Amino acid sequence: MKRLPIVVAIPTKNEAENIATTVRSVIDHFEAVVVVDSDSTDDTRALAADEGAEIVPYTWDGKYPKKKQWCLDQIHPELDWMLFVDGDETPSPELIAELHRIFDPAADGSLKVAPAAFDIPLGYWFAGKRLRHGYTIVKRALMDRTRVRFPELGDLDAPGMGEQEGHYQPLADGPVVRLSATIEHEDLDPVRTWFERHNRYSDWEAWLELHPEVREEIRQAKTRQGQLFHKAPLKPLVSFAYAYVYKRGFLDGRAGLDYALAMSFYRWQIGLKTREERA
Repeated sequence: MKRLPIVVAIPTKNEAENIATTVRSVIDHFEAVVVVDSDSTDDTRALAADEGAEIVPYTWDGKYPKKKQWCLDQIHPELDWMLFVDGDETPSPELIAELHRIFDPAADGSLKVAPAAFDIPLGYWFAGKRLRHGYTIVKRALMDRTRVRFPELGDLDAPGMGEQEGHYQPLADGPVVRLSATIEHEDLDPVRTWFERHNRYSDWEAWLELHPEVREEIRQAKTRQGQLFHKAPLKPLVSFAYAYVYKRGFLDGRAGLDYALAMSFYRWQIGLKTREERA
């Protein structure tokens, strides 16, 4: 089958546990696969190269553009379409098939894709189990770089995110379509790394609560679901009730309970850190 006219960008830092599986899942299906690595101290680069990926070093200069926009600006500019895949993610076979239906050329060789970007749901794994219910994460992961750009926000002094864009979507100059198939997010690192990351993320979120003008800019760059939750009171309780009860996370057994509690704890961290800073 012909390779898809898309470059896969895999931003990494110390992803040796996952990176070989990620590269293996895309290397035969896409025109180019590039690991954009931020000075990993483990074997991330060597393992990715062994699987056939291109390796591009990246060092953030502390300014905009941040890492993903830098990829859009610099990585294989001859290919308009870029798919972002994290170092612990793999496109499902169903997603590969869906992309072929969209991107395979017509009989005359033409390729016409109207949307400026595609939102892709995550098949989320937590503590070793694939979650089928509960809170659903959707990423604007596939985009036409000529019509999409990450916003430049006033958060360079904020802690927690560093070189990576925060929890918001890139802005599209054109229609956005949600695909039905998933990117599988299966992190093989121990669950403590999830809490370590989200501890940093909550620093950023708490900073936003104290800078409402930047918070409003980011709200506008979120999904509709994200915008609604942005305004919700009692976020830890709302988060748990939404994921575990309304979205039936209880059907995932212990893993569903653990994830709903973890996300509720994350929201509690944000609130507590915000109150501490205000005091």
